[in-house]
Amino acid sequence: MLVRTHFLFGIVLALFFLPLLTHVVWFIPLVLFASLLPDVDSMHSLLGRSIWLRPFQWLTKHRGFLHSLTFALIVSFLLVLFFPIVAFPFFLGYAGHLLLDAFTVEGIRPLWPTDQEWKGSITTGSSLETGFFYGLVLLSLGLGVIRFF
Repeated sequence: MLVRTHFLFGIVLALFFLPLLTHVVWFIPLVLFASLLPDVDSMHSLLGRSIWLRPFQWLTKHRGFLHSLTFALIVSFLLVLFFPIVAFPFFLGYAGHLLLDAFTVEGIRPLWPTDQEWKGSITTGSSLETGFFYGLVLLSLGLGVIRFF
């Protein structure tokens, strides 16, 4: 999926869970950051363009370990131990990214290092993804109206 779709899905997830939270100041920015983070393993991604994050591209392949629930759960567990308030928004955004990528033809390997793959039929940047994106626009607007008015 394109960065805009991941970002907007992060907004939808954050708006959905926002009323259930007591600590909301950092929630949305953390969900949005985590929703873009799995693509750090690609130099074509928004975060992957940063020179400081290039080592991720040298150490992993795109849609490898960083695109797995294994990685998301390990990092989330460490966050629970050391920064518990950050763990849920991180996992929510990260898992949301993985969920969307599981619907693409490239798919993901959710239980890395196993060879099990989850694949869908959406081609990144296709008209089907564009339609999904505009559906997310409507959903986010609806959730925004419900949550803030």
